[in-house]
Amino acid sequence: MGLLEIGGLLLLLMLLMLSGGVWIAMTLAIVGWVGQAFFTTTLPGKNLFSSFWETAASWELAALPLFIWMGEILYRTRLSEQMFDGLSPWLSRVPGRLMHTTILGCGIFGSVSGSSAATCATIAKVALPELERRGYNRDIALGSLAAAGGLGILIPPSITMVVYAIAADASVIRLFLAGFLPGFLLMGLFSAYIAWWSLRHPDQVPPPEPPMGFWEKMRRSGSLIPCSLLIVFIVWVLVAGIATATECAAFGVLGSLAIAAAGRSLTWANFWQGLMGATRISCMIMFILAGAAFLTKTMAFTGIPRALAEAVAAMGLSPYSLIAVLVVVYLVLGTALDGISMIVLTSAVVLPMVQKAGFDLVWFGIFIILLIEIAEVTPPVGFNLFVLQNMTGIDSNRIARVTLPFFGCMLLAIVLITLFPSIVTSVPDALMGASR
Repeated sequence: MGLLEIGGLLLLLMLLMLSGGVWIAMTLAIVGWVGQAFFTTTLPGKNLFSSFWETAASWELAALPLFIWMGEILYRTRLSEQMFDGLSPWLSRVPGRLMHTTILGCGIFGSVSGSSAATCATIAKVALPELERRGYNRDIALGSLAAAGGLGILIPPSITMVVYAIAADASVIRLFLAGFLPGFLLMGLFSAYIAWWSLRHPDQVPPPEPPMGFWEKMRRSGSLIPCSLLIVFIVWVLVAGIATATECAAFGVLGSLAIAAAGRSLTWANFWQGLMGATRISCMIMFILAGAAFLTKTMAFTGIPRALAEAVAAMGLSPYSLIAVLVVVYLVLGTALDGISMIVLTSAVVLPMVQKAGFDLVWFGIFIILLIEIAEVTPPVGFNLFVLQNMTGIDSNRIARVTLPFFGCMLLAIVLITLFPSIVTSVPDALMGASR
């Protein structure tokens, strides 16, 4: 049996188990076990242990439970309600109104966390209950959160960008700078779709608040000041190099607790509930990550990603045909692999092809990051879909369906940066000079 046939068989097994209601993490681990036991000579038990241990012992993921706890504090102490009350007057005349807060929140938080899982889980915990309480359409809110959660790996700093920079021997700083404009482009496309949808379905958007004067808006926005200062502080200490992402997460938790205590909305009951809620969500995410890591090892041992990349290399395609085929290849890989694994397992074959075709490696890094974002919302292993499914109880396939318009926005962003590569390269070229 060929490698691509083996890959298809494992994918079919995964779909059958997920449709049968098997836990997501268990499905990933079982498919990984079957792949190693029947199609490789390695020991699946040993690799299962090492995959779970490496995931749990990752320093980079130490920020994840802290950021999720920060979101729980904001949600349970009513700080999130105060934030939405403060934003509401300023967005009353924008089509879609408060639905844009999911995009803005993911963009800001993504610049701090560097993780799509932390961004998606934290903003969902804060925004979803408030948007539903105010009568906004839940499907659009879910779709925007699933897609915009990926901004955590596109807007710097990003662990995935660092991995790509090492694999491609590219400048990390140039790659970070290159991520800003595509990040803002994607936020703009998401918000544009929300505005268009709201104009098409005015009956599914709550009526605007009565007009109010500038000073009344300022008075209503007073509740935004503490949380805004906290976010600005976290971003500043990270960008200035004073603190790591994990330390920033700790600052976020302490700051949220301090703001809630000062506003007298923090009690022992909601403190404990927030801590337990963060523990449950963090354990769920870590369990899924461990299962995905084990499946990734299976893919590496079988050689399926490399075989797919070599099949593309053998086609002898023109530059833009190559890019089109790579989009399809990475979308296929995204159904079974996490982003970092997609880069590591294919870079040795793909990067020389891309460089030979005349594409800038920094530009190609952003291209891959966008494809990884799409993988985060692509069944059956769309990680943001799993996060929202476990947080809301809504089936991941339904979440995937409501995410389709935003999926289209991400594909449009890929088309735009391909036709106009200066969207990616202009900022690093302007600040650091053109690459040689």
